[in-house]
Amino acid sequence: MTSHALYFEDFEPGQEFISSARTITEADLTIFAMLSGDWNPVHVDEEFAKASAYGKRVVHGLYGPAIMTGFLQQLGIFDGSAIAMLNISQLNFLKPLLVGDTVHMRLTILDARPTKDGTRGVVGRKFRLVKHGGEVAQEMLSDVLVRRRPDTSTPETF
Repeated sequence: MTSHALYFEDFEPGQEFISSARTITEADLTIFAMLSGDWNPVHVDEEFAKASAYGKRVVHGLYGPAIMTGFLQQLGIFDGSAIAMLNISQLNFLKPLLVGDTVHMRLTILDARPTKDGTRGVVGRKFRLVKHGGEVAQEMLSDVLVRRRPDTSTPETF
């Protein structure tokens, strides 16, 4: 398997990465309810949800960040280079996620700054979860601590 990892030096403000798409399923909603323990009727009770603002069950809001990080892993750009996600901020729920929605993730690099000691870098990112028609359903900011590119100019000694 070929790595598509990017390192601190590879990131520039304005870069965009777009994931593949997937359709949110009934199983996704049910499994997320099981994992989170959130059995709110707006998510799991069809009859209750008919009287809600959307007229049908709404997928859990926090499923969005989970699926966005999954899309990020599929891109492979941080495979072996990411050290740690540092935060999530400004998480906005703009449109509901519904069973049957097809979504993809658009990632924009906001900035890249070295750590104080210069051995690593922090990459600022904006995530957008986009529905099939182009509407942004959710967005969030998240910084990640990233390795610098390994020095391969000196051979290893044994």
